[in-house]
Amino acid sequence: MARYTGSVNRKSRYLSFSILESGKELAKKPYAPGQHGSKKSRKVSNYGAQLQEKQKVRFMYGLNEKQFKTLFEKAGKMKGVHGDNLFKLLESRLDNLVYRLGFSTTRRGARQLVNHGHITVNGAKVDIPSYICKPGDVIAVKDNAKDLVIIKTSLEALTKRVEFVTYDENKMAGTYVRYPERSELNADINESMIIEFYNR
Repeated sequence: MARYTGSVNRKSRYLSFSILESGKELAKKPYAPGQHGSKKSRKVSNYGAQLQEKQKVRFMYGLNEKQFKTLFEKAGKMKGVHGDNLFKLLESRLDNLVYRLGFSTTRRGARQLVNHGHITVNGAKVDIPSYICKPGDVIAVKDNAKDLVIIKTSLEALTKRVEFVTYDENKMAGTYVRYPERSELNADINESMIIEFYNR
């Protein structure tokens, strides 16, 4: 299945979950999309609930099905809790860290910045959004991209950063300090249901 490129608002309303993690998509219309969305009462099976939980995370981080399953399997081979490891890998993706540092207001926008070669990791240009960073890596905006309006606007709009990254305003660079704790991430996701989905 290809990466979803449609309306984020529509998908958020369908899942009853804020993909952008801001809640704005559900503020005006907190019901399913479509002509009868506000009148529908969907009964969801156990399988359907597991699938929905997986789709929440997949759409939130902007992965296609193959990428998500690959990360899931990789997380299962790591030491520790499978669900926690999955989030560690997702949060370690370069496009996600660009978003966390505030260079873009959305992960989709962060992916474009990486694709267009505007981001460096430890001083070297990396244009692969799925590149997995390690704690200690320095993610920065290339010198010739520091005046991009989209980056400046995003940084000005940012009110708070997650604690597992630090940011140097003068250098327009951030450091991935450590792996995130599960308690620092979205509490509206039940990762155990994702594990059940793939292990069924």
